Amino acid sequence: MKYPIGIQNFDEIRIGEYAYIDKTRLIYKLVDEGKYYFLSRPRRFGKSLLISTLEAYFRGQKELFNGLAIYDLEQEWLEYPVFHIDLNTANFREKDSLFAILNDYLCNWEKEYGKSESETTLALRFKGVVERAAKKTGSNVVILVDEYDKPILQTFHDRELQDNYRNELKAFYSVLKTQDRYIKFAFLTGVTKFGKVSVFSDLNNLMDISMDNRYIGICGITENELKANFKEGIAELSDATGDTEEATIEKLRANYDGYHFVDNSIGIYNPFSLLNTLARLKFDDYWFETGTPTFLVELMKLHHYELRNLTKEQISADVINSIDSMSTNPIPVIYQSGYLTIKGYNERFKKYKLGFPNQEVEQGFLNFLLPRYSSAGDKSSYFIEEFVKDAEAGNPERFMQRLSTMLADTDYKVVGNTELYFQNVMYLIFKIMGFYIQVERPTSDGRIDAVIQTADYIYIIECKLDKSADEALRQIEDNNYAAPFQMDKRKLYKIGVNFSSGTRGVEEYKID
Repeated sequence: MKYPIGIQNFDEIRIGEYAYIDKTRLIYKLVDEGKYYFLSRPRRFGKSLLISTLEAYFRGQKELFNGLAIYDLEQEWLEYPVFHIDLNTANFREKDSLFAILNDYLCNWEKEYGKSESETTLALRFKGVVERAAKKTGSNVVILVDEYDKPILQTFHDRELQDNYRNELKAFYSVLKTQDRYIKFAFLTGVTKFGKVSVFSDLNNLMDISMDNRYIGICGITENELKANFKEGIAELSDATGDTEEATIEKLRANYDGYHFVDNSIGIYNPFSLLNTLARLKFDDYWFETGTPTFLVELMKLHHYELRNLTKEQISADVINSIDSMSTNPIPVIYQSGYLTIKGYNERFKKYKLGFPNQEVEQGFLNFLLPRYSSAGDKSSYFIEEFVKDAEAGNPERFMQRLSTMLADTDYKVVGNTELYFQNVMYLIFKIMGFYIQVERPTSDGRIDAVIQTADYIYIIECKLDKSADEALRQIEDNNYAAPFQMDKRKLYKIGVNFSSGTRGVEEYKID
């Protein structure tokens, strides 16, 4: 079987006989029942392939769809003029990049459909070319925009440039309303949906299907699609890993499934990671390694976000589904970027519960965060490995010495809230250790504690800020944290730690 790794062109996939999961029944439904659409999905989730499939359909390339659902559903197979805008290809941190890419598209279209001297702006030129194309061909036009939000996402920390882009795009996309009589169909994709003062504020004619259960599987791969289309690949992966096919599917599910874009919906697999795993016969963090969430980390730091709340967030639909670029809440961007997904829904209060979709995203995201929140930098993975070894060897003294070293010289990482800094770093350490040994990390009153369990040892850790290690140990005793382990034969250590806001490190620790 040939896997279309990195191939986003529908023509190439069909002509080259690559694996293709038939989404065309949903595409036909879109076209048959509506006109203007928007879809938000994380990167590498098949948005570009969906746009390419729509383009081939509207160009009347019937032969490419032979054997697919839409082949018989569509009776006319008419050809329409298609304006396909792909904003993936530019570096929008450069001032004139948006003008350059839109001007290039317009120049090519104007060669075919003509231009007017009075059309002096990008928006006016787009308006004119849409009208002339419809009149010249006798068919209304199709507008397909891939990654409409790329210019805004890349300029989060340059407010002036972002404002310029936003105003330019608002005018440009307004053609979707002003030229309605010349438009057959329009589809915009992106990672995020910006609302209020952004480009979507005037486009109220777009139907947002991002959280529409009817189209939940239009990008990505469902488990039924996995089992129906990749039996051979699953068998080969099972042979390569030495697991049963059932165990292989369970591991695929744990690593790459779990995306829910509406409450109570089926889970969606990340197609990029899934296809890479089947092609290479090896489990790895393929999606995470193709793009690092640097701007998300900067956003969380900017707004002093408490990391332990990542899997506790309760957020309303109007917030989760529309981002205001002026907002101080980083969670909608994190959700729409694919690092969090819907885990539940509170019908009474109309709130969504968020969490990590799967192991690849959780482990990759936390491992990415730790060196950016601690002074360990690139050595953070080494520290985690050694923490686990110390715990398994029954050596709490070495564990604490290593922790003291890791948190030394933290001034440049602390923005002003010392307590939040320690909370975030300890959360990351314990959470990442939990991928290798059993670590429970309960919290109370904003303080950090943890229970670490290995085959032979149990560690109860209580942390204080600007108090004393003795007080931390007393809390372990007073609250009887060791009670659940009274009948356990493993050796138990109680560790009290005190952090200092003055030295910004571990001031003292005591082991009982």
